Amino acid sequence: RWVFDQENRLHQRLRMLVYPSGVDVSSSALRFLTQQLRRHRRAIGSRWRRLTAGRQALLTLAHLRMGHTYAQLAAGFGIGTTTAYRYVTEAVELLAALAPGLTDAVRTASAKAYLILDGTLLPIDRIAADRPFYSGKHKKHGMNVQILADPFGRLLWASPALPGAVHDIRAAREHGIIDALAEADVPCWADKAYRGTGGTVRIPCWGRWETLSTGQQAVNRSHAKIRALVEQAVATLKSWRLLRRLRCSTTRITSLVQAILTLHLTSSE
Repeated sequence: RWVFDQENRLHQRLRMLVYPSGVDVSSSALRFLTQQLRRHRRAIGSRWRRLTAGRQALLTLAHLRMGHTYAQLAAGFGIGTTTAYRYVTEAVELLAALAPGLTDAVRTASAKAYLILDGTLLPIDRIAADRPFYSGKHKKHGMNVQILADPFGRLLWASPALPGAVHDIRAAREHGIIDALAEADVPCWADKAYRGTGGTVRIPCWGRWETLSTGQQAVNRSHAKIRALVEQAVATLKSWRLLRRLRCSTTRITSLVQAILTLHLTSSE
């Protein structure tokens, strides 16, 4: 029986294939995360790890950018699945703590002509009974994340994640986005989902296209051209493939988004 069990384990190991994979992230992001991990290890007095700080950083980037599972990461880096999870979680928490807050982001953007606000849904794995996470607009389960972009469509800030059933206008109010923009007197373009927000948020003229005047239609066309650039910021966030289909606990999604925001801003400096 013992010999049979040993042979089974050997066959299972042989079926686990290790494959090379490229990670399309700038070297500056890798250097930045490596530096942060080295500082953290010195601060907590960690003397020995299965992976160096550089390898742990690469492991984390492979997870965030490529969406590789912990089992895949463990096989590729020659560590246990639990260790891979622990290393990624540690790095994500470090990065999330460095993400700019809304006040900092608005202060930085105050010198710009205007900002663009939009919400996006990050798809998650949930059953039909999980109604708080179901977005009627997108017809799927997910988490609502609010995004601020500059006039060129560059990602400036991403909010904590809320259940997908939360509408954009409610999410913007809960995060304090409307008040922060008004206090800083920063004009902001948004779509009709933010109707009634007031402050410095500007939305298209309301009504059916055929009932709008020629002048209102021209305003809406101009508004749409400006606001369309926010899609670049949304695409930037979702270029990190992990966010295209999240399979983790919803309580961890905010940390993941904030960690990715930190890496993006670090790479774009």
